[in-house]
Amino acid sequence: MRLSKSRFVAGLQCYKQLWWRVHEPKAPELTADPGLQNRFDQAKEVGLVARNHVPGARYEASFVTADATAVVDILEPGPVVIEVKATNSLKKEHIPDVAVQVHVLRQAGLAVPRAEVMHLNPECRFPNLADLFVREDVTEKVELFLPVVAGEIHAQQAMLAGPLPDVAIGEHCTRPYKCPFLKRCWPNLPEHHVSTLYTIQRRKVEEYQARGIETIHDLPSDLELSVIHARQVKAVTTGQMVVEPKLSSALAEFASPLAYLDFETVSYAIPRFTSCRPWENMPVQFSVHREGPAGGKRRLTHSAYLADGPDDPRPAIAEQLVKACAGAKRVVAYYASFERECLKNLAEGVPHLATELLDVADRLIDLLPLVRNHIYHPDFGGSFSIKKVLPALVPGLSYADLAINEGETATLQLMRLLFEEKLKGEERAKLRRALLAYCERDTWAMIKLLERIRGLVGSTQLELF
Repeated sequence: MRLSKSRFVAGLQCYKQLWWRVHEPKAPELTADPGLQNRFDQAKEVGLVARNHVPGARYEASFVTADATAVVDILEPGPVVIEVKATNSLKKEHIPDVAVQVHVLRQAGLAVPRAEVMHLNPECRFPNLADLFVREDVTEKVELFLPVVAGEIHAQQAMLAGPLPDVAIGEHCTRPYKCPFLKRCWPNLPEHHVSTLYTIQRRKVEEYQARGIETIHDLPSDLELSVIHARQVKAVTTGQMVVEPKLSSALAEFASPLAYLDFETVSYAIPRFTSCRPWENMPVQFSVHREGPAGGKRRLTHSAYLADGPDDPRPAIAEQLVKACAGAKRVVAYYASFERECLKNLAEGVPHLATELLDVADRLIDLLPLVRNHIYHPDFGGSFSIKKVLPALVPGLSYADLAINEGETATLQLMRLLFEEKLKGEERAKLRRALLAYCERDTWAMIKLLERIRGLVGSTQLELF
C-alpha cells in the first residue's frame, strides 16, 4: 500500500486519522466544507501562478517507489524540489511534507541536493506581483528529518494493514491541522466541562481529568484561579450572573454620543486591489449606528455600505465611513483590533482620507474587554464571542434568524458578490439583503449589549428611526 505525501503527513499527526482516510475514502467528513474548499481553491491558484516564477522547471512531476508516491509542485533543474505553500511564511509543518518528497525521489534514483519551500511574500503589494513569492532553502531541516521517514512509512503501512488503531485524543487532534474526524473521537462532554474554562490549555484539562475533575462544579474550592476563571466558576456554581463592582467606572469611557462600527472583509492569497498584500483583510462592507441628540432623547441613525463588483471599493467605503462616524465622541466595536486593522488598511488605500480614517481609529473603544473583565453569565460557556454573549445577556436577540449568521459564511458570500459574474437579478439582490442584515445585526447587537450592561448599574434607553 503506497503512501502519498498527504497521507504520510496525516499519519504523522494521527494514525487513526490516516486509517480512516485510507479505509473510508468516501467518508462524509472528507468532503470539504465551503470554507475549506475556498482555501483549497486559493492554494491551487497560488500553485499555478508560482509556475510563472520558475521558468524551465517541471511541474507536478510524479515519482513512484515500492512504498510511496510523490507529486512535486515544482522540480527545478539541479534538481531542486520546490514545495509551494499558500502561506505568508515558512512553517515547521512544511518540513515533513518536503522531506517525504525528497525521500521518494532519492529512492527512485534521482539525487536531490537541494529543497525549498516557496511561500507568499507578505510584503508584496498589488499590482506589482514580481515579488509575490519568497523561496526559502530548507535542505538542512529536511536532511535532519529524513532519517525517520523510511521507518515511519513502514510503520504507517503496518498500521494500515491491521484494525483501527487506538489513539487517545489530545492536542494532536487540532495541531497542526484540525482533524476532519474530530467528532468521531471526542466524547459528548457534560455541561460546564473543565475544558470550557476560558482559554484553558489542553494539558491543564488532562491534568484536571486525571485528578477526577470533570466539570467546573468539581473544582476544589481552594484551587488558585485567574481572575476571569474565578468569576466564571462563581457564576457557574451559583447559577447566577456575576457583575464586578468596577463595571460602573469602566462604563464611563463609553460616553455619548457614540457610534457603533462593524466591518466585513474578504482576503485573497493573491491580492487583487492596489497596495494590498497576500491574505490581507480587505474591508468591503460596514455598518454604523450613530447616536444623535433629538428632543432630549438619544436617537440612532443607521448607515451602511456594501461593495458590488470587482472594482476597488475603498475610496467609496472610506468616504461614507468618515461621514457615518462624524460627531461621535467614541466609536464602539467588539474586538476593536480588527476594526483598527481595517481602518489602517483603508488609510493606506485612500491616502487623501488617511487623517480622517486614523482619527476614527483613535476614537475606537472595545466592548469585548468591558464584558470579559467585569461580567460572566453561566451561558457564556467559556467564550466571550459576541455570538455567545449576546443571547445570554439579551435574551431573544441572536443571529439565528438570519440567512447569513456567521463570519466565514459572510466572507465567502462577499467574495461571490464581488467576483461571480453569473450572480445576477433577484439572486444577487437577495444576497445583498442577507449580507446587509448580517452586518447591521453586529452593530445593533452592540447597542443592545451596552444598553443591557448599563442597566446592570443604571438604565438608559435608545430609539431607532
